[in-house]
Amino acid sequence: MRRLKFLFASLLVSILAFSGSMAQGQSGTNTQTQKAQAKAAAKTNQKAEASKQNSNKAPVQPELAAHELQIADKVHVGNLPCELGAVVSMTADEKSPGYFNLQGKGYKYRMKPVATTTGAIRLEDEKAGAVWLQLANKSMLMDQKNGRRLADECAHPDQVAFANEMKLNPPPPLIDVNTAPTSAPR
Repeated sequence: MRRLKFLFASLLVSILAFSGSMAQGQSGTNTQTQKAQAKAAAKTNQKAEASKQNSNKAPVQPELAAHELQIADKVHVGNLPCELGAVVSMTADEKSPGYFNLQGKGYKYRMKPVATTTGAIRLEDEKAGAVWLQLANKSMLMDQKNGRRLADECAHPDQVAFANEMKLNPPPPLIDVNTAPTSAPR
């Protein structure tokens, strides 16, 4: 055991002595290497700063068609309370007209309007697979990739007023079902 300790201690001393002599030999002769390393570090820092500045810029979005901009004019923006105490924040992008940023607890999407045949207002983030549907009385956020709703019963004050009006004055039924009994049994 003593031999092992002695061997280890002598190995450690020789390593320290060797590294010390190498450091002394290199300190006087490698000023050019140090300058080259400093230049390389400066270039790396400049590239990192440039990439940070580029990443802070919003991605360039293609301009929307006139019918898509008309849809965007109808989108409700602001903090929209949803069921179960959730809140969704819909903000219009000032730099890219017609685009919206939708944010909630655990998600953030970049939405653009999509035309529908039903009259519902539909916004999509194609990359993430998110869909925002805005009806007259409520809005909902769906995750198409996973097939689930992320937020439901989200309502802007205008939608709340419309929903209350629907409760007081319900719309006529879509299918007229005659509830009167038939005249004669068969």
